[in-house]
Amino acid sequence: MPRYTEEQIARANETDLVSFLRARGEKLKKSGKEYRWMKHDSLTVNYNEWYRFSGSKGGHPIDFLMEFYNMSFSEAVKTLINELPGEDKQEVKKMEQEDAGIHEGCPIPLEKVKLQLPKAYENNDRVREYLIKERKISEKIIDQMLAEGKIYEDAVKHNVIFIGYDPKGTVRYAGIRGTKEKYRGDAPGSEKAYGFSHTGTDDTLFVFEAPIDLLSFLSATGDGWETHHYISLGGVSEKALIQYLADHKNIRKIYLCLDNDLVDGKTRGVDNPKKKKKKHVQPVKTGADEKLAEKIPDDKMVMRLRPVKKDWNECLTAGIDRKDMAEEIPLKKKQVQEENPIPVIKMSDVEEKVVQWLWYPFIPFGKVTLIQGNPGKGKTWLAMALCAYCTAGRKLPNALPIEPFNVFYQTAEDGVGDTIKPRLAKCGADMTRVRFINEEEKQLSMTDERIEKAIRQNNVKLMIMDPIQAYLGANVDMNRANEIRPLFRNLSNIAERTGCAIVLIGHLNKASGVQSDYRTLGSVDIAAAVRSILFVEKVEKEKSQDIRVVYQQKDSLAKKENPVAFSLSDDGLIWMGEYDISIDDLLAGNTGTKKETKLEKAKKLILELLGKRKMMCLEELEAELQAYEISARTGRDARKDLEDQLIYGWYQSRKTISLKKDS
Repeated sequence: MPRYTEEQIARANETDLVSFLRARGEKLKKSGKEYRWMKHDSLTVNYNEWYRFSGSKGGHPIDFLMEFYNMSFSEAVKTLINELPGEDKQEVKKMEQEDAGIHEGCPIPLEKVKLQLPKAYENNDRVREYLIKERKISEKIIDQMLAEGKIYEDAVKHNVIFIGYDPKGTVRYAGIRGTKEKYRGDAPGSEKAYGFSHTGTDDTLFVFEAPIDLLSFLSATGDGWETHHYISLGGVSEKALIQYLADHKNIRKIYLCLDNDLVDGKTRGVDNPKKKKKKHVQPVKTGADEKLAEKIPDDKMVMRLRPVKKDWNECLTAGIDRKDMAEEIPLKKKQVQEENPIPVIKMSDVEEKVVQWLWYPFIPFGKVTLIQGNPGKGKTWLAMALCAYCTAGRKLPNALPIEPFNVFYQTAEDGVGDTIKPRLAKCGADMTRVRFINEEEKQLSMTDERIEKAIRQNNVKLMIMDPIQAYLGANVDMNRANEIRPLFRNLSNIAERTGCAIVLIGHLNKASGVQSDYRTLGSVDIAAAVRSILFVEKVEKEKSQDIRVVYQQKDSLAKKENPVAFSLSDDGLIWMGEYDISIDDLLAGNTGTKKETKLEKAKKLILELLGKRKMMCLEELEAELQAYEISARTGRDARKDLEDQLIYGWYQSRKTISLKKDS
């Protein structure tokens, strides 16, 4: 059967999603440089890319149609390019003839059953309790699998669902295991060729019968397991193994980790009463290992890891040490001995991702941001404003509305009760969503495993650490690059894995007369390791009001925007909008100029236009505003602020707007 060519698939994925959705009558809302699809909250579209923040999932047009319109891969491609599969007309004709032959022999066309995933429960508490307490699987590993979307709890029977993905990240398999009842099966439409798995970076693959055995093995292995490959067959079928080897050509060594043949010290089957029983009975091979080994190419080395008990979970729950859990048995040696290849990753295998922003373009999700400035210039107040925005939707300049989420605020300089909490209250933060890791028994450091664990457990999307120096750890010299690099690499990896925006607060050094790039306290590697750097400084020579400016010194992921200013009063922090000043003038304490905001510009323009024309059609006014690069949203906000001066009416079925006579 002809398939869509690579060229056809590429063209389909180049489709402008904004135009596509509008053509289908879908409502989109401009949000910065992106569009929000009104049907689904937290979903943004930018040309041919989409991302849904609430599910931490994104992709291109084909993925979009499969995800939100329940289309198959072929249906999605056909919808986007309006072409049948195949390179030419002859191939299409051949396909049609084949289809005709199928229908001739089979009047009822056979359709592939679509994967029916069980509905997810609102949390995973029962699944975690079952796997961690009853099965003794590592809590850290379970939380990682939950975060990666490989495990979840179904909403009806509260079973654990094990997900299998294909290399493109599409769900193709769902295994079901009962948490209260002894049940094991697959969701309707599951493809055995795609089992529950973990993709590593080296050339070694471990093969298991069931996901719980796989997770038990990882729990016993300890740290460092992520570099290897692991797959569950969902039984002893070779389909998943063959498919995995086809998708990962770099695999050279395979360990078959199937269940043991022994049950309670006896071989499976019926004992022969005529034969004298022995004290020690050797296990009898069932043949499953050999059958799988036969399906594996001869250039692979195949080993059998036989657990000392029935399966790996029995070994784990029995508390058997990892080195004593299994016997290693050679099954097939490579015909040609090769030197161990250096692990490499093809760029074609790297999944493209769209950068998501907490505050565009200042603070990205899943990255590390540095906020620095001289002491007492407003860094902590800015941190408070970020907490208020994330937890209660309080205003941030040019920031989009978001669904509130939990944040961590770790501080080692200011008192939590007498300083931090009162400032958070003034900024309007939701105190129930602002949290911090308890450091009474053990001080937190950047390498502390509690960071990632706490982020996942509390569903935190912003973590602030104030100041950097307090969280470097004992005996770490922040001026030594070789000591600093591993810390920031670990922190960056945590941000990447969890999607959390990590913000570090740091002081500037006291050097003067040098570039701003070299004012970062400690090694220059600190500035190199983070993706965004913000300076916060007070305009010292501004006497009329207390002005603090946020200046973006570095952004590796987006175009720099104009600085923004805020003032501090007894009521807390007040945003002033954009502020025109250079970084050198800011660090020197010189004054700048407050820029006219888009809202102020819109209000001024509305009054000017209506003053000249007396009356305008509303759509005509909106078109005029757009010509001055003022969005419809800003225009509506401006008209709302001016509602006491405006009057609306109708003329020839068109809504009009004009100034009141006394305005």
